[in-house]
Amino acid sequence: MKKLLATIAIAAMACTTTIAHAQATDPKTELAKKVVALQQGPELDRLVNQLAGVTAQELIAKWGPKMEATVPKAKQQKASEDLNAELKKYTDDAGQLIGKQVNKVSTESLVPVYAERFTLEELQQLAAFFESPAIKKYQATAPELGNLFVQKLVEASRPEVVARIKQFDDAAVKIVGTSPAPGAAKPPAKK
Repeated sequence: MKKLLATIAIAAMACTTTIAHAQATDPKTELAKKVVALQQGPELDRLVNQLAGVTAQELIAKWGPKMEATVPKAKQQKASEDLNAELKKYTDDAGQLIGKQVNKVSTESLVPVYAERFTLEELQQLAAFFESPAIKKYQATAPELGNLFVQKLVEASRPEVVARIKQFDDAAVKIVGTSPAPGAAKPPAKK
C-alpha cells in the first residue's frame, strides 16, 4: 500500500511538473508576454507618473488647508517649501512603487487575456506591429504630441471655460452668498 501511494505521489509530481513546463513553454502565452512587453513604452511611464500624481493631489488637498489653518502666516512660506520638498520625494517614491508592479500586473492580468482572445497568428502580427520602426518612433513621440495636443486644446477652450466659471460663480453667490454667516468657519486665505 505504501509503495502504491509513493508511486501515485511520484506520478502526480511528474504530471504537475510536465503540465507546469508545458504551460511555461506554451508559444501562445510566450507570444502574449512579448506583445504586452512591446506595448510598454513612454506612454506607460507617463501613466505611472499620472497615477503617482493623483495620489499626490490627494495629499495636497488634505494638508494644504491644514497648513493654512495651523501654521502662522509668517511661517507658511517655509512650511509650504518644506511640504513641497516632501511631496516631491513622495511622488518619486510612489512612481517607483507603482512602476515595480507593472510587470506583475501585466503578467497576471493582460497576458492571459491576450492568450485567450487572440490566435497565435494574430499575436505574431501584433508582435511584428509593435516591433516595427514606425511604431517605435510613434511610441517615442506620442508623449510630446499628446502634451502639444492638450496645450492647444486648453488654449482653444480657455475663453469658453472661463466664461462658464464666471456663470458658476454668479450662481454660487446667489446660492451661498458672499458674507460668512455668524459662527461659520472662515475659508482658507488665498495666496
